[in-house]
Amino acid sequence: MVDDASEENVNRVVDRGKAVSDEVVSDEVVSDPPGWELPLLLFGAFRTLIDRLHARLADEGHPDLRPAYGFAMQAIGAGGATASEIGRRLGVSKQAAGKTVDRLVALGYAVRIDDARDARRKLVHLTPRGHAALQRSAALFDELRAEWVAALGPERVRSIESGLRGVVPAETAFRLDATSWLGGV
Repeated sequence: MVDDASEENVNRVVDRGKAVSDEVVSDEVVSDPPGWELPLLLFGAFRTLIDRLHARLADEGHPDLRPAYGFAMQAIGAGGATASEIGRRLGVSKQAAGKTVDRLVALGYAVRIDDARDARRKLVHLTPRGHAALQRSAALFDELRAEWVAALGPERVRSIESGLRGVVPAETAFRLDATSWLGGV
């Protein structure tokens, strides 16, 4: 929270209780909210979905699985990858990727094996537990989306998704390096 002494908030995160609320007339907002709300609402939506996903995963036997690990498991992929490849895919150093892989191995989600084509390389592969966690995550995301549909209606959710596809460049829509951008991994 940043408070502006003049009570004029320009490009500042403010306590919602201090912001001037928009007047709503039958689901139609009379004035546009400040621009800084959009990224915070999008991030809040992301965090809500991820937090709910991980709470459910924890209840189902994956209490140590963290959001950064999901990105890393996606970066490992179906064919496996080296720590350097994982680091590149996540936008982090080989060392940072190696630490994350160490943790995934310790938790039983991944395993390191010798590369049959190059004895100097170790490949990281997901274990059956890792694959199961990703499959369960996908199913839970479908359930979470269904909750949004129940709350907002199917047309509205499809409209949100369509609108975001229209403004998010295709090359950045499904990038895995969000953890490096947010300072994770």
